[in-house]
Amino acid sequence: MEELKVSSHSDPKAVAGALAAVVREDKKVELQAVGAGAVNQTIKAIAISRGYVAPNGMDLIMIPAFTEIEIDGEERTAIKFLVEPR
Repeated sequence: MEELKVSSHSDPKAVAGALAAVVREDKKVELQAVGAGAVNQTIKAIAISRGYVAPNGMDLIMIPAFTEIEIDGEERTAIKFLVEPR
């Protein structure tokens, strides 16, 4: 499964394009976000990508969950979003 990392500085349209491309190919993608700004950009990207894949007859679902990741040798709590077609 492809894993995309989203930051607070990520462009939601660019992330949405990458997300749509991966969903069309692999059917499942995991997005990871640390912090409120990154979560905000991730949610916007998911909403935008639904419009990108709709002409292909796809509808997306999102399953959020917490996960622990390591950044610069430190354990951090991130939110992961599993996105797949319905």
